[in-house]
Amino acid sequence: MAVTKSTQNFSDAAKSLSCPLNALTAAALALPGLVLPTAQAADDEFGVQYGHYQEEKRQLYGVESAFRPITVDTLQGSGNIKVTDRTKFTFNYTQDTWSGATPVATAPLDFRGNSTINSPNGVTGATPIITGELYFDKKLNPLQTDGFGTVIGGPNRQLVQTLSGASPETRKQGSFKLGHEWDEAALDVGGGISQERDYESSFVNLGGRLDFNQKLTTLSGGLSYTSSDTKATMDHDAQPYIDTGAFDNQITRTAAGGKIIHGNRKDWGAHFGLTQVLNKNALIEAGLGYTNSNGYMENPYKVVEVAFINDNIPPPEGAAYVGQVRALLEQRPNVRNQFNGNLSYVQHIDTLDAALHFNYRYYLDDWGINAHTFESDWAQPLGYGWTVTPRIRYYSQDAADFYTPYLVSNQAFNRGRFNRNVLPTNFSSDQRLSGYGALSGGITISKQFAKGISLDTGFEYYTHQGALKLGGGGEGSYANFDYWSVNGAIKVNLEALAASGDHGSHAHHHHQHGAPAPAGVMFDHMIGKGGFMVGYRYMYSGQSGDMLLGSNSASDPAIVAGGCGPNPCWITPSNMQMHMHMLDIMYAPTDWLNLMVMPQFMDMSMDMRRLTGAPPDVTVPNNGGVHIAHHVENGDETGGISDMGVYALFKVLDAGYHHLHMGLGLSIPFGSVDIQLRRNHQEPGGLIHYGMQLGSGTLDFKPSLTYTGNYDSWSWGAQLSGTKRLEGSGETGYALGDIFQTTAWGGYGLTNWLSATVRGVYTIQGAIQGQYNQYINKLGPMDYPMNYGGRFWDVGFGLNATVPGGDLAGNTLGVEWLQPVSTDYNGYQLNRDGSLSATWHYAF
Repeated sequence: MAVTKSTQNFSDAAKSLSCPLNALTAAALALPGLVLPTAQAADDEFGVQYGHYQEEKRQLYGVESAFRPITVDTLQGSGNIKVTDRTKFTFNYTQDTWSGATPVATAPLDFRGNSTINSPNGVTGATPIITGELYFDKKLNPLQTDGFGTVIGGPNRQLVQTLSGASPETRKQGSFKLGHEWDEAALDVGGGISQERDYESSFVNLGGRLDFNQKLTTLSGGLSYTSSDTKATMDHDAQPYIDTGAFDNQITRTAAGGKIIHGNRKDWGAHFGLTQVLNKNALIEAGLGYTNSNGYMENPYKVVEVAFINDNIPPPEGAAYVGQVRALLEQRPNVRNQFNGNLSYVQHIDTLDAALHFNYRYYLDDWGINAHTFESDWAQPLGYGWTVTPRIRYYSQDAADFYTPYLVSNQAFNRGRFNRNVLPTNFSSDQRLSGYGALSGGITISKQFAKGISLDTGFEYYTHQGALKLGGGGEGSYANFDYWSVNGAIKVNLEALAASGDHGSHAHHHHQHGAPAPAGVMFDHMIGKGGFMVGYRYMYSGQSGDMLLGSNSASDPAIVAGGCGPNPCWITPSNMQMHMHMLDIMYAPTDWLNLMVMPQFMDMSMDMRRLTGAPPDVTVPNNGGVHIAHHVENGDETGGISDMGVYALFKVLDAGYHHLHMGLGLSIPFGSVDIQLRRNHQEPGGLIHYGMQLGSGTLDFKPSLTYTGNYDSWSWGAQLSGTKRLEGSGETGYALGDIFQTTAWGGYGLTNWLSATVRGVYTIQGAIQGQYNQYINKLGPMDYPMNYGGRFWDVGFGLNATVPGGDLAGNTLGVEWLQPVSTDYNGYQLNRDGSLSATWHYAF
């Protein structure tokens, strides 16, 4: 019977208000059929999923936005491992990077929060306008003006959201669950942590299940606890214009005078569920949940516009009142009690071999939000392992009691002083607290391969509209927006593969004897005809410490004078980290030819510091010095899909203990090379540093020649490889330097399942050719092409483990640390710390 048990009991309102990035990630991953392994997953199953979320442009009523809409790139990996026959361990890892324009406030259209000061009806400004004046009639309706203080029309009640751009930010979350099953019961305990630059949460949970009535009836329940800490650095650009007085006791100052808002939140939750199998083709499920939240509930980046009516300021002709508009940080209640219930029905239709899923969820809280969710999907197998699942979903909620687009206060605002007691205790203009409805539809296409491999891909389109709210009365059309998302996932069921009898057969690793190659070596072996191999590769590299010129430490005065060519430098990197996740998918159509596809996902972060002896910030050309405080206080982050490699490996020699094969590959430029930094103080941020872009921007040729040998428990090998840029420049005007690398290694089998390796690596990389053909704010050595590439010696130490028996037989894990021995940079660059490689692969 093709039915599944649903355990989701929370509405959109419950899960979208604490962290915007969490809400976006949930939206990006919420496609039918694309749920990676959980406690309900098959034993010994692993999966990787990529999702992309893209918002459409917001309605700005004639003003052309200079900001890109929000995008989110998400990578999720998970696994379910059978520790014993009755004990299972589940892990999940999610990483997402988002950037783009997001609403920070709502105001009457005539306030022109999205326009430049000198062009009130033109393109959006670099910085949102959140302070100024509005003119009102006697009924406190906003009046239409020319943007320069002259009333030219009657009331204009139209509202518009004020947008602000954001540089890329990354969140990472890891969780685990350990469960044990008895004949008619189960118990599991889990926990995890979620981290981003300004927010961290940790959580634990306990769940159980009890079966009775011959397992036709199931009772389930669980408890959870979450502790969240906010440490949000206020935008130094907008900070002078935002009133933070309500949170002064939660604010600390940075060395540069910035403000950091601190807050802590606790969430306690409980849920109970009942599942009843009605007959062989149908089941019904009901659930109840409760969550108590207390502490800091605000979004630190949202403000509410307050128009203070000042009778002492004479209004212009045609107006009755002048409103001095000031931005106040939103204020939400410190306590929230949330209740939810769900009812699900699943029906299998024998004649079509299909399953209908229907779910209704109801949510209410003491903030005044009542929400309804109706969701249905149809899972239709098509034969030959194909399944198509269309889905539709409708959501509606009432507005929170304290939701308001903006406020009018009948009091003067005198040099920052006003009576807070006259204002409401709580207020927020966050559109997610408004009354609205949402309609979405999606489809997933799945392919199940006989040997335990499945591929899923899906698409969803979502529209958020006030007019879709049940019963009417939703927010105005100014808050409407749409988004679309696409997902792709691969899942590997090792239990199914084991049942097929492959067990990672060494017939497919036909020449990999002795110790496997180090984890950092790619293309080290081939598999036999008809074989498949799936794998995952993680790579980390870090840089910190001194800045080097060539091989020698460079002082700050030297960097200021020479690190930026003919110009001075103002800042320099102090720490940089790179994380790369790669899938290895290999197929052997013949014994002499292997084909490989290697998609990858990458994220990077860079911290910076001011250079001692640098000129004043105001001397930066084009007023670019306004960005220095952002770089120093916040650093820079990027993340998303990177370039994809496609390769062919050709057997050259396979003679006893000696093996030689050649690789020819192409790196296809899927990674972004036009990532921009946010605008500040009406000045563009420009393209981010060359080394922080996600791809090369060019089509690259990647050849390799690999020799391996083995005798008894010993193994050895050597490889020559390179990267040749096939284009003189990419879309943004430059090409990374060519790469040549040679490496040699030796290994020894310590046991029948564990081996150790040592290797040496020499790498040459050329400097960047060309330069950006778009604006870049040149502040430090990382912004100049001459400061990339060099010559490097490294020594690596690694361990490899292969499961020798059981259902997991044939799974191979490897780890290697590369320690820098010699570094000779081109120009000025940050010293290297080393790099880590970790791999898993399985052949069948």
